[in-house]
Amino acid sequence: MTSNPPDLRPDLAPKPRFGDAPRPDQPTLGMVSLGCPKALVDSERILTRLRAEGYGISADYAGADAVIVNTCGFLDSAKAESLDAIGEALKENGKVIVTGCLGAEPDYIREHHPRILAVTGPHQYEQVLDAVHAAVPPSPDPFVDLLPASGVSLTPRHFSYLKISEGCNHKCKFCIIPDMRGRLASRPAHAVLREAEKLVGAGVRELLVISQDTSAYGLDRKYDVNPWKEGEIRSHITDLARALGELAPAEELWVRLHYVYPYPHVRELIPLMADPANAVLPYLDIPFQHAHPDVLKRMARPAAGAKTLEEIRAWRAICPDITLRSTFIVGYPGETEAEFQHLLDWMDEAQLDRVGCFKYENVAGARSNALPDHVAEEVKQARWDRFMEKAQAISEAKLAAKVGQVMQVIVDDIDEDGIATCRTKADAPEIDGNLFIDEGTEGLKVGDLVTVEVDEAGEYDLWGRRR
Repeated sequence: MTSNPPDLRPDLAPKPRFGDAPRPDQPTLGMVSLGCPKALVDSERILTRLRAEGYGISADYAGADAVIVNTCGFLDSAKAESLDAIGEALKENGKVIVTGCLGAEPDYIREHHPRILAVTGPHQYEQVLDAVHAAVPPSPDPFVDLLPASGVSLTPRHFSYLKISEGCNHKCKFCIIPDMRGRLASRPAHAVLREAEKLVGAGVRELLVISQDTSAYGLDRKYDVNPWKEGEIRSHITDLARALGELAPAEELWVRLHYVYPYPHVRELIPLMADPANAVLPYLDIPFQHAHPDVLKRMARPAAGAKTLEEIRAWRAICPDITLRSTFIVGYPGETEAEFQHLLDWMDEAQLDRVGCFKYENVAGARSNALPDHVAEEVKQARWDRFMEKAQAISEAKLAAKVGQVMQVIVDDIDEDGIATCRTKADAPEIDGNLFIDEGTEGLKVGDLVTVEVDEAGEYDLWGRRR
């Protein structure tokens, strides 16, 4: 179905985790949440609203009176995956409401699945609720159906995604997400901080800051100033990150920044990451996509490879421990062998810590479809293989250099054999690598922040022991 396997796609969010079973006779809904962490946050908001109206949440089709499918439209392969999920929900349950990015194309969905009850687009919460009310009338119990302070979470209790804005002002030729989610619309800084404060108060140990373009946060609001506590807070990513990093001591909280474009003002974030008293992690997730200036121009990307190398050197000069993660596209229309080799040479210089890669795919509605000189599939595959070989070698060398280091990790899971799956500050959940502790895990709990010494390294993962 897809040339980009799900486990290699950085646009995918962690698999949702559902909580308590519904009470007897409670109207219940199932949720299939596809796509990126931003879509997962949308699913959480929808379910939070429904929980407040008395609906239960079912973890399976059989226990649900209807199913909501939150779709992805990132790539044609993601659209196919969404259509498959809708078809499965119709087969297993019969009552299906569709929302999310693919919902921006209702005729396309109904052409394949005419039996669906309703279609709404991304972050159209009221329309989703209206469709649910029509399909499954609410039956709230005012003595039982109380809205939890932190809302419904589809991730483990110890980490949570924090969406700070919607939409994007860029016009990258390969991407249709701005067409589906609109232009940049930032949340007020004090609203973001209130949500973050509630999450931390509910036991969240890691906040994953997400948006379509985190660096541009507040631009649409003209960086307005909002009241916060006894003072004020500006809607600007530097000010917001600083305030998030001050919600709890750095020993008790991690704040991780995703989807950061390499604008010049990003350099202002790096001192926060180098400050041991601030909880903002020394980690930047930056979608570089390519390095050759001609390819970037054909992509209509707001970046240049040479200047980016200068920025990377400046970031590392301020914060030597910074982890840089990125994604790239190989086989973009018109990409020559020389341009691809330029990317490999750039990788040698950049020495990025964590890297994901797509083989270019046409997406219905994307302007890149009309570009000349599309690359043959076998050439894309060969370039993808060469790129990942390069990235893997860099990762392996960087991880080998961590053997003997002492670092803080967060515990994500402890299996029945007592082996703890953890992540370092360099690892985002479900995207990057892990650190495993295979002995001395007695007393550890999921969500604990513990100190370990690294004693073994692989291509993407580490092993360590508690200190």
